[in-house]
Amino acid sequence: MKFLLALVAVIGGTCTAQTIHGRDGITLPSPPPVEADPVTDNYFGTKITDSYRWLEDANSTRTRAFIDAENAYTSRYLKQAKIRNQILDDLDPLENVSQTTTPIERAGSLFFEKRLGGEQQFSIYVRHGFTGKDERLIDPAAMSRDPNTSVSIQDVSRDGALIAYGLKEGGADENGIHVLEVKTKKTLEDELPAARYTGIEFAPDGKSFYYARNDKTGTLLFQHVMGTRASKDSLVFGREFRGEPLGPSDLFGPRITDDGRYMVIQINRGVPARRVDIVFRDLSKPGSPFDVLVWTLDARFSAIWTHDKWFVKTDYNAPNGKILVGDPGVMPEAWKTIVPEGSDVIQSWNIVGGKLYVNRLKDVKTETAVYTLDGRAAGKIDYDEIGSASTLAGKTTDRYGFFTFQSFIRPPTIYRVDTTTGKRDIFFQPKVPFETGEYELKQVFYNSKDGTRIPMFIAGKKGLEQDGTERLLMTGYGGFQVAVTPAWSPAYAWWLQEGGWFAVPNLRGGDEYGEHWHEQAMFDKKQNVFDDWFAAAQYLIDNKYTSPEHFAISGRSNGGLLMGAAMTQHPELFGAIWCGYPLLDMLRYQKFKVGHYWTTEYGSADKEKDFPYLLKYSPYHNVKEGADYPAIMFFTGDNDTRVDPLHARKMTALMQAASKSGRPILLHYSVSGGHSNGVSVDQQIQDDADELAFLWTETGSPRRTSSPAKNSK
Repeated sequence: MKFLLALVAVIGGTCTAQTIHGRDGITLPSPPPVEADPVTDNYFGTKITDSYRWLEDANSTRTRAFIDAENAYTSRYLKQAKIRNQILDDLDPLENVSQTTTPIERAGSLFFEKRLGGEQQFSIYVRHGFTGKDERLIDPAAMSRDPNTSVSIQDVSRDGALIAYGLKEGGADENGIHVLEVKTKKTLEDELPAARYTGIEFAPDGKSFYYARNDKTGTLLFQHVMGTRASKDSLVFGREFRGEPLGPSDLFGPRITDDGRYMVIQINRGVPARRVDIVFRDLSKPGSPFDVLVWTLDARFSAIWTHDKWFVKTDYNAPNGKILVGDPGVMPEAWKTIVPEGSDVIQSWNIVGGKLYVNRLKDVKTETAVYTLDGRAAGKIDYDEIGSASTLAGKTTDRYGFFTFQSFIRPPTIYRVDTTTGKRDIFFQPKVPFETGEYELKQVFYNSKDGTRIPMFIAGKKGLEQDGTERLLMTGYGGFQVAVTPAWSPAYAWWLQEGGWFAVPNLRGGDEYGEHWHEQAMFDKKQNVFDDWFAAAQYLIDNKYTSPEHFAISGRSNGGLLMGAAMTQHPELFGAIWCGYPLLDMLRYQKFKVGHYWTTEYGSADKEKDFPYLLKYSPYHNVKEGADYPAIMFFTGDNDTRVDPLHARKMTALMQAASKSGRPILLHYSVSGGHSNGVSVDQQIQDDADELAFLWTETGSPRRTSSPAKNSK
């Protein structure tokens, strides 16, 4: 029998006494002592010992004491970070500005979320007509004294009379569902308790709504009749279909076609979906069974019904995507092609005003083509610079659609497009004190370890020196079919204003170049993501954008796993690492929260064939005793109901015990934040300031003479 005593056990125990030295004169004592309490598991004959298993219990007295001690330790660091107060001052005008979401049009009125400068959360508004006045309907500040209480639009009835909205606390994924009567501004008694809802949709007549709720047993779709108790809601779909069980990782929600004829259910098998099934019911025939559009094919599909046809986008036999006219009961090979597969991946699509709007990624930059419903070219939407455009939002019968355009150096602007004339008008443009013209955004290409050509965006002030002395912040993701396109961030904007470089490599695992790009980073090929990342870092160092001493990296969630690999595989490349809401124990991640969703991306150590490669890269199991690790801040919180905070807790204890570099290893544990959006503006500014103060301080000494945010006004 093989026996592997993981370093998790060897390192276990309290830290040896040493003074911790941060940059810019920051000093700390040794981290708080953490007790080792080894537990050993047997994985197919290989024994793995975990000294900090007890930190998986978030509610134990010992764990809460650990969190309190670590937060106090991190607070001691942040109080010494000289630049932090200045960052708070600079971030306020960048983040505390009016913002608006893309509107939903119903019966001539526009419904959207809007936050005014100085407010902590978005409220829900209506505007009657494009040029009408904005009327606030729901203000979360009037509902709770907690500034981390937020609301969000879930759906609006077709006549614009009712709004279903979500209500949640902090950054949790769970919402409570409520219904507002627009005319009276009264919240009705129809409500659903906080849960993980995967879709809300009003029936065409507005007399009921459908909702899908997911828990550990799976997803169930119900119908709620307005004015009745939730306990009377009827089950519409779930548990099984055609004799096939629907499990906890099968996610779906309701969608009703624009003509009100069909209810469509798109079943995503796993996250990301390895297979998507589509079924539909004719609502004109009450009680009729669901029919199948697509079933049992290992590919992804999405469908829109209009003009008495099913238009379907798929990667079935087309990794870059194509659009077909579907025929229920017939295999996709026989369907008519409307938009064929091309060299650039179809990122998103919609039918608005009787036209097909197709967003493709041309080397990760958005290009939008317009087609007639029989596939003839009908124009395009032009963009004047590198950036990202959202899918054109709207119904198949709407004349107008809405989209957002943004980049790393341009705040998001929302446009309205006339689908008849192509004319474009601004719906909303934020007034952010950031002078886009003073910065440049470019794209470079480099080769990864195996020779694969990888694109990378680099932004900085025009004329910024490339002499290896400047700070650089790099972030990335690399997984789950998520294409990382240029997007605005106030925190990244601050870094640029300070004179630092900013870089984003488009690692394999995303959808930048279609499903093949994603597949090259799944399961036992996950190391490709990390190799792409290290090659990006080496490119930036070799081309003198920065040096390891001045190199900061940041990532969250799956990007937090990337940070874990960076610190354990090539710590010598980086000066400071911010690791947010991370997955780090890859042998046990699937056992907590919704980790089972992600076995379709990573695999599971519960399977003998997956265990070896997961162990090989799992950050928690590859920490080395006595290594010189860079400065690290782990960031998580109790309201992360997606990635269990246990990962950050355990890794903090392990890293603090192992590192002999004398650099800070910190845990920033939020009591209100979580994986999703929802914290107040003030809280977000505080959290961003903590991250930036840490990364800026630990990659060199501040060289500020004045506030760029003020100078840019």
